[in-house]
Amino acid sequence: MQTILIGVGILSGISAVLAIVISLCSIKLRVWEDPRIDEIVAMLPGANCGACGFPGCRGLAEQIVLRRAKPASCTVSSEDGRESIAAFLGIDAGEAQKRVARLLCAGGTDVAQRRVEYRGVESCAAALAVSGGGKACSWGCVGMADCAVACSFDAIYMSRTGLPLVDPDMCTACGDCVSACPQGLFTILPLEAHLLVQCKSLLEGVVATAACAVACNACGRCAADAEPGLITMQMGGRLPVIDYDLVHLESIEAIKRCPTGAIAWVEGAQFAGMDEPSARLGS
Repeated sequence: MQTILIGVGILSGISAVLAIVISLCSIKLRVWEDPRIDEIVAMLPGANCGACGFPGCRGLAEQIVLRRAKPASCTVSSEDGRESIAAFLGIDAGEAQKRVARLLCAGGTDVAQRRVEYRGVESCAAALAVSGGGKACSWGCVGMADCAVACSFDAIYMSRTGLPLVDPDMCTACGDCVSACPQGLFTILPLEAHLLVQCKSLLEGVVATAACAVACNACGRCAADAEPGLITMQMGGRLPVIDYDLVHLESIEAIKRCPTGAIAWVEGAQFAGMDEPSARLGS
């Protein structure tokens, strides 16, 4: 009996010492967090979309408190919401550059040739796995709305020609469509970036245009007509690539001699003048 009591006493003593050590460590190592962060998180929309460039709304709130970001960085929040945060902290709301998702393909069913007919799960990824997407251009949009389904803000809908259309007023540049597209056809660009190469095909000449009437045929005229350095022919000279760090050099001259319309000057909505959407599929 005495041995048991001694064991219990030793264990109790060890437990008490450990409890004291843990308490002291928690006090010593405690990380103080500014209570204003919680207040700002409550003012943000809670979308946690990452469009601001930080890991969720709390990440942005921390940066705003540290004066490393402005309330305007949240493109999902309303103007009143951003101003409320600014007033709470006594800072300027700032101005955020509007960014939108852009589709790097203009090959709808009206201009792109079809190689095979896919029948199965309505998914771009599934169609690519089974039939390579079905189109003659293996780089083009499959048109089964994976991007629209993934969009958290109902900013993408499908046209009657099978192309996803992005509503720039609804788009928050969250990047869901970029992740969802198995062809890698979406990119996030500033709204003021007007030049857009709407093709990623690596085919050339008549081979490219036989697969899609609006494909880039790698003629290089856009690169020749643009300001120096703005457009370069990459992928072995088969595809023009725009340097968006030089957006201030953009000129409509770059599109004037394009024989297929693969490079476009975009104002607002990317496909202005297209037919009405057949369905709005955003979740």
